[in-house]
Amino acid sequence: MTATTWNGEWVTRRLGVELRGEAAREHLGLAVRRNPKRAHLLVSRILGKHVPQRPGVVYGAGLELGRRVRELLGADEPVAVVLGYAETATGLGHCVADGIGGGAGDGARDGVTYLHSTRRNVPGVAQVRFEEEHSHHTGHLVLPADPALMAADGALVLVDDELSTGRTVRNTITALHQLRPRERYVVAALADLRTEEDRAALEKFAASLGTTVDVVSLAAGEVVLPQDVLERGRALVAELDDPAPAPAAPAATGTVRRLAPNWPDALPEGGRHGFTPAHRRRLERALPGLAAELAAALPPGAQRVLVLGTEEFLYVPLRLAAALEDRTPGVEVRFSSTTRSPVLPVDDPGYAIRSRLVFPAHDDPADGPGPRYAYNIAGRPWDAVVVLTDSPGDRPELHASGGLLDRLAAHAPHVLLATVPAAAPPLRGPAFSSYAPDEVAWLLKDLTDVSLEAPTEEREEAIQSGGAHYAESLPVEYQPSAEYQRLFHTALDASAHRIAAAVGTVTDMVLTGRPRPVLVSLARAGTPVGILMRRWARHAHGLELPHYAVSIVRGRGIDTTALRWLAAHHDPADVVFVDAWTGKGAITRELTEALAPFPGFDPSLAVLADPGGCVSTYGTREDFLIPSACLNSTVSGLISRTVLRADLIGPHDFHGAKHYTELAGADRSAHFLDTVSDRFAHVGEAVARAVPELLAADRTPTWAGWRAVERISDAYGIGDMNLVKPGVGETTRVLLRRVPWRVLTRRGAGADLDHIRLLAEQRGVPVEETDDLPYSCVGLIHPRYTKGATGADGKAAR
Repeated sequence: MTATTWNGEWVTRRLGVELRGEAAREHLGLAVRRNPKRAHLLVSRILGKHVPQRPGVVYGAGLELGRRVRELLGADEPVAVVLGYAETATGLGHCVADGIGGGAGDGARDGVTYLHSTRRNVPGVAQVRFEEEHSHHTGHLVLPADPALMAADGALVLVDDELSTGRTVRNTITALHQLRPRERYVVAALADLRTEEDRAALEKFAASLGTTVDVVSLAAGEVVLPQDVLERGRALVAELDDPAPAPAAPAATGTVRRLAPNWPDALPEGGRHGFTPAHRRRLERALPGLAAELAAALPPGAQRVLVLGTEEFLYVPLRLAAALEDRTPGVEVRFSSTTRSPVLPVDDPGYAIRSRLVFPAHDDPADGPGPRYAYNIAGRPWDAVVVLTDSPGDRPELHASGGLLDRLAAHAPHVLLATVPAAAPPLRGPAFSSYAPDEVAWLLKDLTDVSLEAPTEEREEAIQSGGAHYAESLPVEYQPSAEYQRLFHTALDASAHRIAAAVGTVTDMVLTGRPRPVLVSLARAGTPVGILMRRWARHAHGLELPHYAVSIVRGRGIDTTALRWLAAHHDPADVVFVDAWTGKGAITRELTEALAPFPGFDPSLAVLADPGGCVSTYGTREDFLIPSACLNSTVSGLISRTVLRADLIGPHDFHGAKHYTELAGADRSAHFLDTVSDRFAHVGEAVARAVPELLAADRTPTWAGWRAVERISDAYGIGDMNLVKPGVGETTRVLLRRVPWRVLTRRGAGADLDHIRLLAEQRGVPVEETDDLPYSCVGLIHPRYTKGATGADGKAAR
């Protein structure tokens, strides 16, 4: 482009579109887009999306826009969250959030939380939807990992690259205002191009909601369109952008090399699920080291380097490009990104899009696959192109012939790929589980749509023969009969008082050592107990404790991705692991061993009932019926047992589980929790007496249960104690999930075992009473499916 040629003249001449306003023309050019709703595209020179630009200029523009928002609001008015629009403004919005919070490296303010809309669906995360009417892809999803992000007090700031009519803003505010009404919204855009009618429409809209909507921009102007602009646009596209198969692209001659950035554990890669001030501080600390790695990886003598983000993944690539620019003063660094918007390329100095690369999508968007584009890259003398994507975008399509890397290698001698692991968001109800969203955050991957169930006998044979690990499949969920349901309700009514007292006791024992613990229940049996402990802390002490659910698998250990997530978001010393009961102590030992490489975590386990004498923090050591053991998912938030299988769970994924929404009609999860919680008011005195007594007592684990199981294994000639499942809860699991051999009960155990007797009758399993049993009952798994049955590694014992 020459000094006298504005890169929108071609569109003005051929399409009749005018852009008025000196500041707007300084920042924007024009192009023609393949879109039946809008013929023209405003192409920003400071956005870093369609035109490669110095990263400092791009970041500086976003910071300045954020500073203007802060100036409008004043120093003290809180900002609830900044929301950027996908895909174009995901990076811009993040920069605006930085500007509102003080700018990079400025500790003057605590910062603000950032979130952007997305077109990438994430199963198990609750959605807010709205439409962008003029967009090539109209649907937007908002997927906060924590609903509290959208419920905070203060103004909500919406960020887009341009404000053309205000319709998208009105759609967005309508959807968000229904969820959480606010007194003030601020719209921040690089360019405000509304007509007077559009401005009046936004004011009228705000008044109808009883709110205020302010607008802040870096430039103002107006777009003037001819009456027949859509017809003329279609004609231009038909004339110049033949949809017939394009000539073969230049052969790739450049080399493609993968980098392994030292990305901080569990740091979100962007704002898709929320990016907090704490996340920002961690990123600021990491940027110098990441930029040094990138600089060291550049080919010797590289002078012209393009850092290319991918679609919605913009902010981290931009910040890395800016840090690289600062670190390599002799190198010309430019930043841009790929996009899903189809734009007509015209190699003319008066046109904003001079060249186009086309390649297939390489992520899994909610609206399906399709072509993707990179503009104004071909034909420029790059020495290296650095592609940054997140792990969901690092799919085979990225590397295939004709994919993005292949296309870039035809235009640069060196292509470097750096993949940043996407931090999986915690899952919450009602999108994942029937629990309320504030009761528990599941650090799990949603496998609801994967077929994992197998008949019990088939699973047992595969597990005990060593052909499969028990965590690689799921049992078919037991559907209780009407008689069994009655037993559950009877047992719950009878034991609710005792459970409530145990919940209060174990919670207060935990609070004695940690004033603000982070509860982490072992999914799924421990999760109802974790929720009850959280409710007790609120009831008795006015505390709102964080509560997460994680997976632990015998023979495989605890979910290390979940541990890293917890360590990144909380002090590991505050974490308390929670389970419902102990049997012989296998999970207690598994937890201790699994946490050895993570010294910040305390391997102690807090349980409701410890009949096995395996832990020192418990509510009781009685072996009594905890009714949540009577049912499977229908008393555990409709969540399956956890799954760990290599083809489903990647190195950065949480372990998986399913949400059985089809069982909602039989769900008793809330009923169980509410029945026990209703007894809290009646057990306060009992808890107040029990806690000091327990604290003064010798609570050293005796492992009496482990020794009893060894005796039973020998007495019945089983040969391996992993076939012996002691206690009411474990015996129930044997009858519901495994192939049972027989059940041993303590003589006179009474009504606590009514459901055990019924299940045993239904499955044709003999029940033997004995006088020498430290537990109420013990379930024995049938040994005929293997030489030794399930062993410590979850496969064959020996």
